[in-house]
Amino acid sequence: MWQCRRHFAQLGAAAIAACLGSAPALAAEAAPWPSRPITLVVPFPPGGMTDVVARRMAKDLQHALGQSVVVDNRAGASGQIGTEHVHRAAPDGYTLLVSATHHVINPALRGKLPYDTRSGFTPLALLASTPNVLVVHKDVPAANLSEFIAYARKQPGGSMFGSSSIGGATHLSGELLRLEAGIPMTHVPYKGAAPALADLLAGQIPALFHDVMTMAPYVRDGRVKALGVTSATRSGALPEVPTIAEQGLPGYQAITWIGFYGPAHLPSAIAERLNALARASVNSAAARPWFKDNGADPGDMDQKQYAAFVASELGKWKNTVARAGVSVD
Repeated sequence: MWQCRRHFAQLGAAAIAACLGSAPALAAEAAPWPSRPITLVVPFPPGGMTDVVARRMAKDLQHALGQSVVVDNRAGASGQIGTEHVHRAAPDGYTLLVSATHHVINPALRGKLPYDTRSGFTPLALLASTPNVLVVHKDVPAANLSEFIAYARKQPGGSMFGSSSIGGATHLSGELLRLEAGIPMTHVPYKGAAPALADLLAGQIPALFHDVMTMAPYVRDGRVKALGVTSATRSGALPEVPTIAEQGLPGYQAITWIGFYGPAHLPSAIAERLNALARASVNSAAARPWFKDNGADPGDMDQKQYAAFVASELGKWKNTVARAGVSVD
């Protein structure tokens, strides 16, 4: 601007207009964040747990930031469509991602993704986590993990276990158990959780890995037996059910979790502020009853801790998928 002022008299009206025309752009660059609405992209359909968590947080962010925060469901390709949209967005804090465990499993399952999961995003915060649970039909002669292992070894070809899809967190919970415990098990994939659960209740499959929130009512009324939860500690939704880790597999952990991300190279000041706001949202007094009712735990990691957690999950699932020989092709 100083060059413009120096030559106003000589350059005339056209030059003045050109110089003044650059002022809005300079003002926009200097505008504090956020100065316009923010979009939270959820790469799954509305109604699932990831979507619900995103919408709860959106309300809190909107209140704290004084700007509209909109949830945009961009479903498809196991989360890839919405995730790619955020990957391609400008790193300015206005387009953000709320995704589930698929984000760290997809790189292990699919050789070609339209983004690099490790370098293409800024990890912001862990929002929620929930264990899966190994449940069996009520007539299976097993009341704990060791009895299930013995049962599986007696079955021709091992025990079948179901899950809602190939390559999801529930499927890989079973594969990890098969590898860590040396159990002969055969995966039976379903197109969704409902048909898998229906076949378990009907006795068509003996075992199923499913999320604690869904299975807790069936366990409480005795329609299925819960043998172990997949988290490192017991679930508040099923406190009487031991973890798989405490039943002889201390390194076993396979949780479903929901995370918060921005595009790569998000300014650190914005990233740190979003981490603080996200943690405050999921740990608020208003949020705690919801998490308890849904068998989930709120996240509370700082940004550095969360980035390390994401990196460790990427490594774990890459190793598990390779050892198990899982393929989605």
